[in-house]
Amino acid sequence: MAEVLVYVDHVDGSVRKPTLELLTIARRIGEPVALHLGAGADTAAPVLAEYGAVKVLTADAPEFADYLVVPKVDALEAAVAAVSPAAVLVPSSADGKEIAARLAVRIGSGIITDAVDVEAGDEGPVATQSVFAAAFTTKSRVSKGTPVITVKPNSAAPEAARAAGTVEQLAVTFGDKATGTKVTSRTPRESTGRPELTEAAIVVSGGRGVNGAENFPVIEALADSLGAAVGASRAAVDAGWYPHTNQVGQTGKQVSPQLYIAAGISGAIQHRAGMQTSKTIVAVNKDSEAPIFDLVDYGVVGDLFQVLPQLTEEVKARKG
Repeated sequence: MAEVLVYVDHVDGSVRKPTLELLTIARRIGEPVALHLGAGADTAAPVLAEYGAVKVLTADAPEFADYLVVPKVDALEAAVAAVSPAAVLVPSSADGKEIAARLAVRIGSGIITDAVDVEAGDEGPVATQSVFAAAFTTKSRVSKGTPVITVKPNSAAPEAARAAGTVEQLAVTFGDKATGTKVTSRTPRESTGRPELTEAAIVVSGGRGVNGAENFPVIEALADSLGAAVGASRAAVDAGWYPHTNQVGQTGKQVSPQLYIAAGISGAIQHRAGMQTSKTIVAVNKDSEAPIFDLVDYGVVGDLFQVLPQLTEEVKARKG
């Protein structure tokens, strides 16, 4: 069976959920080979093996931490040469998409970004995408070279399937451009105790209808009762009510959770492009004609300041 190269997204060896999803998807089209770059390989390897990695290629060098994406592209290029994979799967994060695009140029291959599913095909992996602000669903495959595919978080449920997970060192030669852009400082992101927005299974977002930063705690309270991440529309972040890092939409973050709750959001196409692939969508809005109601699974016409607190209390009561 052909091997499928999976780029590992991790924090000091703590493997992030999108990588486990990629390993699950990779098993549909071949035998997963995980590429772990940087520190923490000893911690990551057993987890990667548990989710199906037959091999774990590792490389550690200061360049991976001290410089931007080019050293990682050098390593991926070396891994492709070593493995000759049937496809390369990369998490669809901002860094992941840049790494994937640079790799595709390097190896002369086609690329598919923001896939929401990948399956085996007669002529190579077939990727499903949600395109044109999620108005259409397409299926496509790369017709030249080794397919490079970035996959959105929450596109598959991680499924354990223990494999050998043999650890092998990967020799990487860094090019002249690897050290062209140096990381000069880092500031840890302030922890809220909530899930990462793009990886969360549940997202509760507030929009213009929240009517001020002082009212966002009603959104946060519902999110916390559900163990959810908090999102915001562009109107809300542009008004300074919530951080731009929480913006959901075409110019913000794209999310695809199991449950998306939109409160006080009209549903402009810019916002829809960032959340329309959510599995179940619920909207709360006073305007019964709001465009958001055209795509929801469940809609509540009402005042979010009355509906959300009642919902929060009901969730808490059911959780005991």
